[in-house]
Amino acid sequence: MTATQGAEAQGAAPGARPRRPKQVQRKIVRRAVDGVLLLDKPQGMSSNGALQAARRLFNAAKAGHTGTLDPMASGLLPLTFGEATKFSQMLLDADKTYEAVVQLGIETDSGDADGTVLATHPVDVDRARLDAVLGRFRGDIEQVPPMYSALKRDGKALYEYARAGVEIEREARRVSIHALDLLAFADTRFTIRVACSKGTYIRSLAMDIGSALGCGAHLCALRRTRIGPFGLDGAVTLDALEGCAPEARDGMLAPADALVAVYPECRLDAEQARGLLQGRVLTLDRTGVEGLVRVYGPRGFLGLGQWQEGGRLAARRLIATDGGAFGASA
Repeated sequence: MTATQGAEAQGAAPGARPRRPKQVQRKIVRRAVDGVLLLDKPQGMSSNGALQAARRLFNAAKAGHTGTLDPMASGLLPLTFGEATKFSQMLLDADKTYEAVVQLGIETDSGDADGTVLATHPVDVDRARLDAVLGRFRGDIEQVPPMYSALKRDGKALYEYARAGVEIEREARRVSIHALDLLAFADTRFTIRVACSKGTYIRSLAMDIGSALGCGAHLCALRRTRIGPFGLDGAVTLDALEGCAPEARDGMLAPADALVAVYPECRLDAEQARGLLQGRVLTLDRTGVEGLVRVYGPRGFLGLGQWQEGGRLAARRLIATDGGAFGASA
């Protein structure tokens, strides 16, 4: 019997092609993974691309990052998994350190090497003059965010306006440059180390320095070396993750409470821990204290608590259980 005859025998129209059996798509079953991965993001990859690559390697059910790096930038990108995602904001607000290479004499529309050249200028700058200009950018400064940024106006990112050729007026914002060190200077390029507050745009800093020197500039390389208490010395690359055994990857994760290690700790007994997890405000013998604290019960990290007047402790942000499953570091 031919395929056509078989189809006709099953009630199909004469000459009709036989139906192919439906393919059943297998659902990917993700696993619960909790912790923080200090990733050394490669240049040329988006932050979301790096996140998805790491999530695939860990087969993690839930993952997020603590602030993006531009594709042209490399360096420290902390990724959070599972319960650690609840504390990502702590690093969004943290100070950061970068090493940046700046090209003098060339201005681009985006302020970096990925942009289109707008103008070129002769460069007549020596080290003494550069040092003097850098001194004007230390401390609290006013900075206008670049058009090529993710800041939103009327629900639309500024870079979307920029790509459409639309310039949006931006207000200057106050940021803090804690340290600005000249690491190298040769010909028309220099390298700086910048320690700064959240919200600082290194591209804008490069352009502003170029403007102050009278020759224009753009950012041609950027590497983030530190966020809050974390540095590149504890970071791993995607290649290293890919090359190690699956069972070894979990050992590369820092515990969830590593993100809040800057806060003092508070230890509770079993009854107190149970009460806090049930939403009760505890009255403890801790008068004169205030602010956020890391809270631990007998089985480990519970989350963040907030001291109130009169030694009262309220939950601020708790993990899903009492911490026994998360391997808290304290």
